[in-house]
Amino acid sequence: MAERDIFETASDDPVAAKWQVVREWDASLIDKPLVEAAYANPALRALFPLVSHGSLQFSRCTRFPWSQDLPSIFPYDGRLFRVVRLHEPRGSGREQIGGPVTADEAVELVAAHLPAGCGPALDGTPDVLESLS
Repeated sequence: MAERDIFETASDDPVAAKWQVVREWDASLIDKPLVEAAYANPALRALFPLVSHGSLQFSRCTRFPWSQDLPSIFPYDGRLFRVVRLHEPRGSGREQIGGPVTADEAVELVAAHLPAGCGPALDGTPDVLESLS
């Protein structure tokens, strides 16, 4: 079943549908233990997962453009990862959260750095979200 078909049949819960897709992807696209560690965390499982170039990112909304205000996990070296805030200005001192760390540690770091009130993800674009500041 194509990703689009899954979303159409599970439109009542696009977050769960996307997690299903991400969990089924091949290990060449995303580290499977990382995905399972993130999925096991209730706070992260409530967010919309995104995968790009081996990274696992999270959004507070289910439609593009994504919220871009939550920490992300990137492969670092082999089985290690780093946790960053992608959309922080370089040199702000806030972009790097931690690493190199294991998949479980990366998930813990992301969960610990989620802003209060950031989940669960809302179905829609970022204009349906309240500000986190």
